[in-house]
Amino acid sequence: MRILALSISGMPHRWMDVDRAAYYVATDKVAWTLGDPAMILHGGTQRTSGLRSELALPPVIALARSEAMVRHAYAIPLGRDDNFLLGKRDRMICAYCGDRILSGDLTRDHVHPKARGGKDVWTNVVAAHRSCNMRKGCRTPEEARMPLLYIPYEPCRFEHFILSGRHIVADQMSYLAHRLPAHSRVETAGMR
Repeated sequence: MRILALSISGMPHRWMDVDRAAYYVATDKVAWTLGDPAMILHGGTQRTSGLRSELALPPVIALARSEAMVRHAYAIPLGRDDNFLLGKRDRMICAYCGDRILSGDLTRDHVHPKARGGKDVWTNVVAAHRSCNMRKGCRTPEEARMPLLYIPYEPCRFEHFILSGRHIVADQMSYLAHRLPAHSRVETAGMR
């Protein structure tokens, strides 16, 4: 399980492993939390009382003094290996034929081709079948007579955390989903 770490103002900062989150909670570096404890960590037994120490970890924590960590990271870069996130953003629907894409057939198509100066950024890429991408080739959608069925966009931080999260628990999904923009295509299973 991973803990959703936020800035003190509620902006997503990172997915945090349990050990790191426990450090922040135990050292009182958490400004506020959200949700019922997702996990209880057990420590040693106190010699005098015989009681065992426990540390409750909520699914969402806001780190005290964390604004500087998030401020520089509002833009979401598109990495070389982010085709999976691109597919999730576009709901695994081909931007050219509108059919569902199986994961092995998913490609990243550059609306304005890279070979012609197009950038490798969220606003210039769409999910496409391998065959549709090959058919379009090094042409624009207009030149290929393959109009886009949807417009590419850069996911906001809340969308990016949903796209990149694995095994998101209900409190985390609820927090993120309620902050998605109206135009978001990210699937949240009715949480908005």
